[in-house]
Amino acid sequence: MTTTDTEEPALTIDELAARAGVTVRTVRFYGTRGLLPPPTIGPRRVGHYGGEHLARLALIEELQHQGMTLAAIERYLGQLPPGLSAHDLALHRAVVASWAPETVESLTREELGRRAGRPLTDDEVDRLTAMDVVARDGAAPDGAAPDSDAYRVDAGLLRLGVELLDVPFSPETVLAARAALLEHSRAAARDLSRLLRDAVAERDARDVRSLSAHMHPLVVQALLTTFQRSLREELREWLDGSGED
Repeated sequence: MTTTDTEEPALTIDELAARAGVTVRTVRFYGTRGLLPPPTIGPRRVGHYGGEHLARLALIEELQHQGMTLAAIERYLGQLPPGLSAHDLALHRAVVASWAPETVESLTREELGRRAGRPLTDDEVDRLTAMDVVARDGAAPDGAAPDSDAYRVDAGLLRLGVELLDVPFSPETVLAARAALLEHSRAAARDLSRLLRDAVAERDARDVRSLSAHMHPLVVQALLTTFQRSLREELREWLDGSGED
């Protein structure tokens, strides 16, 4: 595997399929349907795929998880602005996933690696456990002894957790960042919930549930957008300040 000047992964079709947890045939099929942009053709006419392709495959998977048909996914992707980066596509996936029901599954270690798109070491499983992405499954069917090789997995968080494994920060830093995000997101959720309750205090309970369901994706997208802009401004100030030395 090589990298481009932008440090995005340059993957062969086999590597892309393995990273995304799909088959090579699926990648080719999506390409013929226009769901994936064509690869960059390198030496010896070998196609190379990058972060945008990985992000698009993750978004397609999330849309399928929501129950969308292939035709509906084609329409959804066709309405997206052209030239979206992997980061932009990841934000779209986060918005889609935000109104998905919680899905906790019981998987064996082999199935966990397959869902992750790669074999996981014991240390990586421990780190995913610390992030509350996976947990040992103590339950067993029919009163049998607990399966020590079984894991309860939050399917919605697994891909994010696996991506965090490759972030060049210590596990302590990742967990501290997670704690900070949880603290502030819960505070924001409490404030928004209070505003919503005050705004609909005189409404029927059914109206409240309907309004909440309508507002949920809008609020999540607003939070993602404002956080993205705030983080960009913070990083710009930090980088500009460090360049003064």
